[in-house]
Amino acid sequence: MSDYTPTSAGMFSPNDVYVEELYFQYLRDPNSVSPEWQAYFRQYSTNGTAPTQMTNGAPTVPPVPSSLAVPVTAGTLPSTPDVRPGEQLEPLSGISERIAKNMAQSLRVPTATSVRDIPIKVLEENRLLINEHLARTRRGKLSYTHIIAWAIVRALRKYPRLNDSCTQTADGKFYRVRREHINIGLAVDTTRADGSRVLVVPSIKSAETLSFADFIAQYDQLIEKARRGTLSVEDLTGTTVTLTNPGMIGTVMSMPRLMEGQGLIIATGSIGYPAQFEAVMPEVLVTLAVSKVMTITSTYDHRIIQGAESGEFLQYMERLLKGEENFYDQIFASLGIPFDPYRWTSDNRLNPFGPQEKDEQLEKETLVNKLINAYRVRGHVAADINPLGYESYYYPELQLSYYGLTVWDLDRHFDTGGLGGVKRAPLRDILRMLRQTYCGQIGIEYMHIQSPEQKFWIQDYVERTRFSREFSPTERLAIYQKLVEAETLEQFINTKFIGAKRFSIEGGEAFIPTLAHLLRRASEAGLKGAVLGMAHRGRLNVLVNIMGKQPEKLFNEFEGVFDHDSVQGSGDVKYHLGAQAIVRSEQGSDLSVVLSPNPSHLEAVNPVVEGMARALCDEFGDRSYSSVLPILVHGDAAFAGQGIVQETLNLMRLRGYRTGGTIHIIINNQIGFTTSPEDG
Repeated sequence: MSDYTPTSAGMFSPNDVYVEELYFQYLRDPNSVSPEWQAYFRQYSTNGTAPTQMTNGAPTVPPVPSSLAVPVTAGTLPSTPDVRPGEQLEPLSGISERIAKNMAQSLRVPTATSVRDIPIKVLEENRLLINEHLARTRRGKLSYTHIIAWAIVRALRKYPRLNDSCTQTADGKFYRVRREHINIGLAVDTTRADGSRVLVVPSIKSAETLSFADFIAQYDQLIEKARRGTLSVEDLTGTTVTLTNPGMIGTVMSMPRLMEGQGLIIATGSIGYPAQFEAVMPEVLVTLAVSKVMTITSTYDHRIIQGAESGEFLQYMERLLKGEENFYDQIFASLGIPFDPYRWTSDNRLNPFGPQEKDEQLEKETLVNKLINAYRVRGHVAADINPLGYESYYYPELQLSYYGLTVWDLDRHFDTGGLGGVKRAPLRDILRMLRQTYCGQIGIEYMHIQSPEQKFWIQDYVERTRFSREFSPTERLAIYQKLVEAETLEQFINTKFIGAKRFSIEGGEAFIPTLAHLLRRASEAGLKGAVLGMAHRGRLNVLVNIMGKQPEKLFNEFEGVFDHDSVQGSGDVKYHLGAQAIVRSEQGSDLSVVLSPNPSHLEAVNPVVEGMARALCDEFGDRSYSSVLPILVHGDAAFAGQGIVQETLNLMRLRGYRTGGTIHIIINNQIGFTTSPEDG
């Protein structure tokens, strides 16, 4: 908890109202406030005053006046032009009085205001792109104010003098207070239990030292605490600059009051098209490249900040919100978004006031088709498939700028060539479909396939479904059960057999429900069998949770107790054993599953499994080689580094080795036996 010392009664803060309400709540029931506030109120209540003035110093409180209305009659009150006989005076009390005093005291600060209209086309489009990615990765949502607040922090780093404040000593001399850190206050309008509203201004401390992701995390934490009424003393003090957002309720422009102790307050207005364009058809707005705008005001302490400084500050904010100074690039990098942000450029239409030239229209249609093809060929390089953290791969052919397209083309309609079953769509929707299909948490590469029939079947399926599927409650429960079984077994072995040699599946537990689902689907499809080959990692989990091995037998093997008929070998013989099982689908069909023995943690089992599958097909007389499914499970480092993997793949089309196709599953926990993640 911060240590406060008394200041003059003339120092006020927007948070006084909130603190006074907490104090009265504390007087009624001390346990109704947090221990931090209890200690704070005890410290200053010993002399009969309540700490409600929360500037950077200590609080004092005036007595609470009566709320009785006083009728006005001739001679009862001093003459005032605002009150006439027959009217009533109702004293302001408690919170209402505190607000009035705060506003009166704020008049002591000589202020001026700079105003700037900022086009927010790039801000709007990049925010949509960010939120699409965050929604896909289940990481919340970004508001306009998140980005604007960060732009203020960035601008204050360039113009630090606007983060200062002015103070006056007892002898009347004025001083500039140079602030060490940027503590940006966020004006939050909260609703109290009785339905009334109160404004609080918590602040993010040392904002200039934070990454954007950390800044957003602290921002959201403060907002949540404000709404729950759990703000601390530290949260409410030390603000050096404030952002208020009356635009969220439709206000176009605001010039808020500046309190003592701060040199700057920023207000953002509503976002919309300029008033003169409100009745214009959307198609015309798109044709003319008209952007929505937002009015930003900078109200500053004129004793230490001059108008030119404020104007340059707002100009720099506009540059940032348009994407200059790598503003959005840093945001995208901090959030792990692999796409190139949209950038502010002039519209490049030849004649915006007339119909598009035929050649120009055909050229742009061709460029959009090239963009679509680039995602089909290279979209997987930007897919979110790295479980240890995202390292985005910049590929220029996935960017609008590579084709001469601009942010103004996003609202314009283009031919898609049948993308996802849609004939024509705005470029924004085309990009959204492409990213959902090729840049989500599944990467797919298929355009190299030489068979047009196979290639276009895959293309139609993935672009139509975008890899989305709703699981039934039964399926979701089955997936959850398998995940729990896999995790529980690993935790038990790790707890009970500390130090024992083990090749854990940790980091790849999703493999177990994946394999279970794959075998069920094979059973439903009428296959006669499946042959499974894998190395050591995750093998014990497969033996127990897929092949049905009794856990007590596994635990005995950890203790060195083996079946009498088991092959003698080293202490990790349990990782070498094979198994057989029957998988039954919900329709009642059975599938015989064989897990091949494997005496090596390398990939030597690969051709063995293919040979077993081919032998079974020959035994069944199946010349289509479609009755037995080979499944090979790899570690990612081994798949890339072991030559036998490629050698086995090279045999797949030879008549003597054909098995009808193999499903390869790579457990991508990036743990190689001799390979680091960077090399793998």
